[in-house]
Amino acid sequence: MTVIFKDWSISAITAGFVAVLVSYSGPLMIFFQAAQSAEVSNAMITSWVWAISIGAAVSGILLSLLLKVPVVTAWSAPGTALLVTLFPDLSLGEAVGGYLVAAAVIFVIGVTGSFDRIIRRIPPGIASAMMAGILFQFGVGVFVSLESVPALAIGMILAYLVFKRLSPRYSLVLLLVVGVILAVVLEDASLDGVTLSLADPQFIAPEWSWNAILSLAMPLVLVSMTGQFLPGMTIIRSAGYNTPAKPIVTVTSLVSFVTAFFGGITTATAAITAAICTSKEAHEDPDKRYVAGVANGVFYLIGGTFAGTIVALFTSLPGEFIAVLAGLALIGAISSNIQAFASRKDHLEASVITFIATASGMSFLGLGSAFWGVIVGALAYNLLHRRFTSGKSMQVSDSER
Repeated sequence: MTVIFKDWSISAITAGFVAVLVSYSGPLMIFFQAAQSAEVSNAMITSWVWAISIGAAVSGILLSLLLKVPVVTAWSAPGTALLVTLFPDLSLGEAVGGYLVAAAVIFVIGVTGSFDRIIRRIPPGIASAMMAGILFQFGVGVFVSLESVPALAIGMILAYLVFKRLSPRYSLVLLLVVGVILAVVLEDASLDGVTLSLADPQFIAPEWSWNAILSLAMPLVLVSMTGQFLPGMTIIRSAGYNTPAKPIVTVTSLVSFVTAFFGGITTATAAITAAICTSKEAHEDPDKRYVAGVANGVFYLIGGTFAGTIVALFTSLPGEFIAVLAGLALIGAISSNIQAFASRKDHLEASVITFIATASGMSFLGLGSAFWGVIVGALAYNLLHRRFTSGKSMQVSDSER
């Protein structure tokens, strides 16, 4: 504990808080849609929010402290989207049963180290291009917000540029403060309805059915692996950390097993918010950025404890505020990933194809653009840039074509 107090910084703590802010204001909304589909009570919704928050808090704090890496975890957003299509035909008990099966499968993947072998087979330029494509959509969101809240968006963009020039390390915390003030003044955002309210977790007994296993558990494993663990681990690797996936996948699966009984869907590595905590905006020294992961977990812990309060707080701010804040906070990560894949001249064309496919935001066969970006990028890499062997070694290069 002495070490973390020595390494703490306002910028790292701010990065952890902003990451939680983005999660609660974005992916959490999908959870409310699922709750409405299931027609559950407000008490049950609060229990769900408590469970996913505590899952992210415990796994994030534990892994960041043990590995000294900014490990940011969160609930499976693509998995939550599955629930919207399954409720109300699927009961809450069956959903919990599906969560438990998914957690068990992911645990096996984690302890066997299978995920690490998959990651090592992805060319570095392809991985960076995929991340740039994912983050690019959030950067675009900054300027899309100009259509609906021009004054707020322009004010925050100017504030970002000024703070980035005058105080790069603390630009995010200053931007956050100014953004809230602008939202209240310009968009009439009101915090009057926000009151302290402790969460009351509700235990849900699991029910077992083939429908839950085939319709929820197996797809949940697939989308969590391709939609969160894959880009999440890529972010960590792109930031220069060589942490293996085995302990991260294993710990998150064990946490998921416990929180499932209270309505918490699978906990996984965060995909988007992780970029905030692993970038140099969190801290110039990579060895001290793990504090951002710990701070992220602490804020999740607070959010879970006051689940009702945190939901009221963030829903009182306009959605465009979150879009602009997230986009501006990720500019550094977008730049570093574009630079990373652009520097890999040996497979640049395949990387660009990956970037375009991922940035498109398309969905095909129930799988998101991050997954298909890697697939089409890997195909392009093998066809355009890989060495072929026919009798004797022969490399097909751009100059030879």
